Amino acid sequence: MKIFLSALLCLLPLASGFSECNAQTDPQAVKILDNFSRTATSAPSVAINFRLINIDQQSQKSDTSKGNLLMARDQYRLELPDNITWFNGTTSWSYLIREKEVTITRPGKKDDSFTTRPSSIFTLYKKGYKSRLIEDNGKTYVIDLYPEDIKSDLVRIRLAISKTDSALAGAEYRRKDGTSIVLVIDYYSIKQKPVAADFIFDQVKYKGAEINDMR
Repeated sequence: MKIFLSALLCLLPLASGFSECNAQTDPQAVKILDNFSRTATSAPSVAINFRLINIDQQSQKSDTSKGNLLMARDQYRLELPDNITWFNGTTSWSYLIREKEVTITRPGKKDDSFTTRPSSIFTLYKKGYKSRLIEDNGKTYVIDLYPEDIKSDLVRIRLAISKTDSALAGAEYRRKDGTSIVLVIDYYSIKQKPVAADFIFDQVKYKGAEINDMR
């Protein structure tokens, strides 16, 4: 899975000449994505340890942060270096670690970014995107998703999917402003069995945290 980043960067020129305007849904890509989605959404959970690489194509600068994620359908706990987010399906708690401050909201479902609604990575291809199989390299499938909405901030989303177990091997969100977010998977499991408390902010554990309830 760690080889995904180098494979991804090698493929960037190939996709740059293929716009979302002329993209057509590829039946083979949909078949792979259906299996990928079914495997993840039918599991008790998906647990991921990852690296997020933010790349600015114009300045040629990048920064990397590590994180881990546990999700069960739309519920999740996302831990990043500066903050932790819990979402139980209706309510979100975002805890800033340094500030010891938590903000409570009831977010909408329009944002399909990885850090806002991570489970969308398994299902967003079903509506509003055209898909295309870019490469079958023997170990992974590389599939591009192109947004049908020409006003979308995204140029495309690229997914690498393991051929052996339909696991997510990596992803990249490429935006029109010249920035990209690359997700490198270091660990992936669908065997953990979470409990409801995994997706709720624990005031006892984070005693003294300032609470901003924005619901």
